[in-house]
Amino acid sequence: MNIQPKITPVLDPGFVPAVLWNQAFEAKVAAEPASHQVDIALTRVDGTCFRWSGKILPQTGENVALNNRYIERIVKFLLWQKGGNIILVAGDDAIADMLASQYCEGGAREFDWDFIGKKIYGAPITVQKTTVDALPPEYSGSMTLGRNLDGYRIGFDLGGSDRKCAAVVNGEVVYSEEVVWDPYFQKDPQYHIDGIQDSLERAAAHLPRVDAIGGSSAGVIINSEVRTSSLFRGVSQEDIEKNLGKVFRTLQKEKWNNIPFEVVNDGEVTALAGAMGMNDNAVLGVAMGTSEAAGYVDPEGHIKPWLNELAFAPVDYSSEGGIDEWSKDMGVGALYFSQQAVARLAPRAGFDFGSMPFPE
Repeated sequence: MNIQPKITPVLDPGFVPAVLWNQAFEAKVAAEPASHQVDIALTRVDGTCFRWSGKILPQTGENVALNNRYIERIVKFLLWQKGGNIILVAGDDAIADMLASQYCEGGAREFDWDFIGKKIYGAPITVQKTTVDALPPEYSGSMTLGRNLDGYRIGFDLGGSDRKCAAVVNGEVVYSEEVVWDPYFQKDPQYHIDGIQDSLERAAAHLPRVDAIGGSSAGVIINSEVRTSSLFRGVSQEDIEKNLGKVFRTLQKEKWNNIPFEVVNDGEVTALAGAMGMNDNAVLGVAMGTSEAAGYVDPEGHIKPWLNELAFAPVDYSSEGGIDEWSKDMGVGALYFSQQAVARLAPRAGFDFGSMPFPE
């Protein structure tokens, strides 16, 4: 399909926004009487379930490639937005077979199959055929964060280029510092543990006491425990599970006298800060740093149990989009809403930075 945005990005003229491609496909489907419905449920072992329903073209001729692209990109987005490792498909067995061939060892989406499945939910992604009547109903909970600012507090953010930390007294910042570090390919877990503690101690030196610590970090954080993170990509999964996974709980107990110590994904902190700053809810937060993080505060002011790792969500359907160096997928968010986007487009604007690292 030939998709042309009204405004062509000067440095990225081939850009095909996902929303425009999907709208064109859905218009094509609406004009085809033989189009049929496909229903998908994305589930986890804890019973959480997200539902999606849409129509596709008859599975013949050139329609097959269009159908496959539409569904595969939708499922990829849902996996990184909502999270889950069991994909139930009703309404088209060929679509289920296509997804199964992509999300498997050796498949085009092996990274997602392993990362989301094994590292986050403890079991590889599986695709199962079923009927509409057998699909489980939508179900997901929510969590409430305190939004408290009183007392003596430390706030920190762990990014890929630096550690940010602040000391706060009754909501007023009395100290703030960014410390450059290089976490991505450090194999020793102690490098990360020492770095986090160092930032906390620097902030604590500016307070008479510390009542609570709140932090954000890249990666998947559940109950203040790290399931996986780009920051720790150099550390073995065994060491993450043994040491780094519970680093915040360990520091809370061994270094900070068990004071309240909560850590969530940096995108969720962005959304929460936005909701507090605007005194409103239903807020999407996007943090554009070394990579891209996202979070969502629902209309009731709660954080949803969504994955929100939109750095891997497809946003560009161009066949010449940027390729993510980690997932090896094309056109995903990190290459369009982060430091990586600047680095990708700068040469097209005539900049030559040589071997200078992205942060510099």
